[in-house]
Amino acid sequence: MSAFRKMLPLIVVIMALLAINSDKACAGDPDMLQDICVADLNSTIKVNGFPCKTMFTGADFSSMVISTPGVITNTFGSMVTGANVQSIPGLNTLGVSMARVDYAPGGINPPHVHPRATEIIYVLYGALDVGFITTANVLVSKSIVQGEVYVFPRGLVHFQKNNGRVPAAVIAGLNSQLPGAQSIAPTLFAATPPVSDDVLAQTFQISSLQVHLIKSKFAR
Repeated sequence: MSAFRKMLPLIVVIMALLAINSDKACAGDPDMLQDICVADLNSTIKVNGFPCKTMFTGADFSSMVISTPGVITNTFGSMVTGANVQSIPGLNTLGVSMARVDYAPGGINPPHVHPRATEIIYVLYGALDVGFITTANVLVSKSIVQGEVYVFPRGLVHFQKNNGRVPAAVIAGLNSQLPGAQSIAPTLFAATPPVSDDVLAQTFQISSLQVHLIKSKFAR
């Protein structure tokens, strides 16, 4: 017993270090185990990420995908253009990506989550009303302007809206090569196969008729 007591402080320190390292491991993509692993986007092998291809060039680490405004064609009035591993294969295993979001006047990037990344945005031009909601249902929001940055914590519902009369745009940084995005309304009302009407009606405290009406707006 006395030997155990002598070892107790060391055990506590080791457990604390393991907890810290475990937290870091869950904070983003897994750490890479080699210098580079350029994604083979054509591979049929399924892994947590993409297999490495053997031949690569500097072009695998470069892209002009977010150099120009995205073409807005949806009813939300916004367009997200991702600079992730799917457009830059060299990002594979590096745990980072970017995106550009363009907003028409009055456009919104509706409430959504990134399950695998924290996001930070930089306003290129225009002004936006932005916010996220904590798991305690607290809204944290602000109006941001050109040159300002704002952070959305990983996994929390967040949004951006252009309430101005001119277009707006942001550049986003995310700590995942493929952060993923789930927009709340389409996820629930345009799922395939569909979420049952009674689940949605009870969840949102609306009628089945209203559920059908909302689903019709998201019909593909």
